[in-house]
Amino acid sequence: MTATTVLIAGAGPTGLTLGCTLARAGVPVRIIDKSPVFHRASRGKGLNQRSREVLADLGMGEECTASGTPHLTFRKYRDGVPLADDTPTAGAAPTPDVPYATGLWIPQWRTEEILRAKLATYGVEVERGCELTEFTQDGSGVTATLADGRRIHAAYLAGCDGARGMVRKALGVSFEGETEPELALVGDVLVEGGPDGAGLDRGVWHQWIDEDGAVLLCPLPGTSHWQFQSSPERDAEGNFLPPSLEVFQRQIDRHARIPGLRLADPAWLSTYRVSVRMADRFRVGRVFLAGDAAHVHSIAGGLGMNTGIQDGYNLGWKLALVARGAAGASLLDTYEEERLPVAAWTLKTSSERLRAVREGVTRAGVGTEAVISRETTTLGIGYRWSSLAWGGPMAGDRAPDAPCRDAGSGAPVRLFEVFAGPAFTLLGFGPGSAAPLAQVADACGAWVRTCLIDGGGEQGLRDTEGHARQAYGIKGEGLVLIRPDNHVVWSAAVDRCADVVDALRSLGR
Repeated sequence: MTATTVLIAGAGPTGLTLGCTLARAGVPVRIIDKSPVFHRASRGKGLNQRSREVLADLGMGEECTASGTPHLTFRKYRDGVPLADDTPTAGAAPTPDVPYATGLWIPQWRTEEILRAKLATYGVEVERGCELTEFTQDGSGVTATLADGRRIHAAYLAGCDGARGMVRKALGVSFEGETEPELALVGDVLVEGGPDGAGLDRGVWHQWIDEDGAVLLCPLPGTSHWQFQSSPERDAEGNFLPPSLEVFQRQIDRHARIPGLRLADPAWLSTYRVSVRMADRFRVGRVFLAGDAAHVHSIAGGLGMNTGIQDGYNLGWKLALVARGAAGASLLDTYEEERLPVAAWTLKTSSERLRAVREGVTRAGVGTEAVISRETTTLGIGYRWSSLAWGGPMAGDRAPDAPCRDAGSGAPVRLFEVFAGPAFTLLGFGPGSAAPLAQVADACGAWVRTCLIDGGGEQGLRDTEGHARQAYGIKGEGLVLIRPDNHVVWSAAVDRCADVVDALRSLGR
């Protein structure tokens, strides 16, 4: 029997994000995965703006940016003829409150590589070939048994092991919804030959959409492969043919109609069906569900991997505070309270985006651009209904970024740099907030940091262009409390300092 504080089953983006969030806070964590090798499949191929913010907070922003591309042109064909080019993100630019103008096209395996590398800096490695076969729980924790007979005792278990994983099934949690009967083909392939032997333009997502089927080829940054998606092929009896390079080639020949265009070196060949399902609970005692283990839905809008990353981020800071004794166990109730409604929203939104695409592509020259909307950035996801939304007009909302200046040196500092890390942040605007900030710092210790803005001296930050005040609706003096996952908890006048302390101390009960 070995022991840890949090055991994570499943080393996909959800489990890895949770692991990084916990390890950064100094919480002992182990991540196990039943696969003996790390996969190299593209799977989810994009980070949206909110997930980019999450990974940047965890210290991976620059590496993600260097590994992906922010823009692709969507080229739509009908009967092999190119009809329209659209670049949905053309002209997008960062704003003071939103540092990432676009999402990133990046294969899931690369996102996982970046997360594993960050996790390794905390001394945590994914334990491969470790299958969780059963577990029990009581008031002291969870005892997990692996396929090889080893046992691990943990204070908490997080099931991040996917839609077919054992954790949800062992808990007896329902997974209601529906699965469409129609298959689709998906895989990662090289593309050779093509027009004049020069191959296809890798700045373009090629979409051959005909009345009787479709083929899509999306370039994967950081690799020579493309993600292939297409309608299925059936045999003479009407049965779906299993995925193979030969089937993929026949589909590309049928729809692209480009002489000499050949597919090769398949790194991944698979099928998928659209499933829309959600667990009715995300927590049972000391066991939690996150990512695909808790919810699955259409790929339209690219919300799957991103919602899982954001699940892990939400759960991670709460588990960290409870594990370190800075908060009471009741804080963990807010994970399901907040993320279950978000999962329901995600299922609804992705289904709506899929419907929009299916309707749109009936018209020649229309492709998958209908999936892109303000909603799919998930920048608007907040928790106004949460018991952690303590007051003020923005309570529960994502905390916006803003460019400021160091009051002493004049160096540029963004609010997101101030927020980075596993602590709450209390912003104080104006000279009158200096004393309340000091009181909170004395009363709450290291798990609440303070930041003075426009204090009049050389301490803290200066909101030289007024972006911070505008973002938080502060005209004079005021206090704003930010959660470790960059959501607003509370905002009020500077004379409410005692209320801030009382509210923060209530987390410990």
